[in-house]
Amino acid sequence: MIHIIEKHREPVNCRLLETMFADRKRLFIDLFGWDVPIVQDRFEIDQFDTPGTIYIISADDGGAHEASIRLLPTIRPHMLGDLFSHLCPGDVPTGPTIWESTRLCLPQRHGAARRRELRNLLISAMVDFALERGIERYTGVLPEAFRKEVLAMGWRGEPLRPAMRMPGGSVGAFMVHIDALTPARLGWTGTYSGKSQWVSA
Repeated sequence: MIHIIEKHREPVNCRLLETMFADRKRLFIDLFGWDVPIVQDRFEIDQFDTPGTIYIISADDGGAHEASIRLLPTIRPHMLGDLFSHLCPGDVPTGPTIWESTRLCLPQRHGAARRRELRNLLISAMVDFALERGIERYTGVLPEAFRKEVLAMGWRGEPLRPAMRMPGGSVGAFMVHIDALTPARLGWTGTYSGKSQWVSA
């Protein structure tokens, strides 16, 4: 089941968010070795996990986190604008119809095939959410190998500048455009998995 989480303080969202932040800690800190904040030695939560953040989360039958992605409006503080602006050749793209996609969390326990399935579910929901909310572009920062993969999925997109070498490897910023043709274009590569059904909370 896909959940769109906007009301972070609602008790119904507590278990799903806690298991998401715990999975993020296991993936990004324990496995990837990122130097990012740890809360209570259990959760990966940074300065962009705020009440203005939206999470798209796939939950298992027990209501716990399977996979997730974080969406940030670029008219507020966000990673590309606040931490990685040097990855853009000029001004960072911002505006009410431009959002940032970050923290794609696909836990290793699922195995490669299931992680790919979950990735496609999240991207499909992200596109459908954009079409519903009037979001026209997503930006983000990714390791260069994954950036190439994302830009090859079929949607209209471009790197914002050549990748730059940083501790841990090369990373680069990207932007993808969302319009009525995006689901079909992503469908050509098997990325779009059909119109999303989600629970909003």
